[in-house]
Amino acid sequence: MNNSSPRFKRIMLKLSGEALMGDQPYGIDPDMLKTVANEIYKVHKANVEIAIVIGGGNIFRGLNSSEYGMGRARADHMGMLATVINTLALGESLSNLGAETRVMSALEMPKVAEPFIRERALSHLKKKRIVLFGAGTGNPFFSTDTAAALRAMEIDAEILFKATKVDGVYDSDPEKNPSLKPLDMLTYQDFVEKRLGVMDMTAVTLSMEQNLPIIVLNLRKEGNILRAVLGEKVGTLITGEKK
Repeated sequence: MNNSSPRFKRIMLKLSGEALMGDQPYGIDPDMLKTVANEIYKVHKANVEIAIVIGGGNIFRGLNSSEYGMGRARADHMGMLATVINTLALGESLSNLGAETRVMSALEMPKVAEPFIRERALSHLKKKRIVLFGAGTGNPFFSTDTAAALRAMEIDAEILFKATKVDGVYDSDPEKNPSLKPLDMLTYQDFVEKRLGVMDMTAVTLSMEQNLPIIVLNLRKEGNILRAVLGEKVGTLITGEKK
């Protein structure tokens, strides 16, 4: 498998903050952090340019603002800061493996991360640095899924990978029906009309407008991201093409 040429030269990888929790109820599990970094490093070693957006749900979710008695805008800003924590942690873990990384933030925090500047991000990618984008879009009311789609288009990524805890997109809840298999492929329109979940609807419609393909796959299956990058059938492909 490792002798194969990658199908994609530049990818956007979207990770949920929960991906770093492992079996913990919240926060970052050190072993899971290393596991995720190792999976990404395998792709990096295949000479693929990688950009990453990671959520902050393992620390704080703006969607839960009402539980804290605060407005959504303020809660979303807190969620953005949580994504920066995750981005810094993953960036450091990747650096420990030998990858050169750069952290860029949509919120200005020059002592912690570079500001997001498209041309600078493209320069880092061309130099084979893994670029991690923190703080979402920098605006409240937008998910990190949408941030991933937006950044993917800005850096001319060929595809958006949504790495999650399930094997792909299902037409019903797989937890209620364990024998259910994920869909191999579906169109953006199908996803929107059926309101299938797994990914933010705004991110999918934005991808549809720019014809950015999406693959939803299981992060917890070793080698899954690399297999998908090498062109193997993994997870669910969301595209504008009919099956």
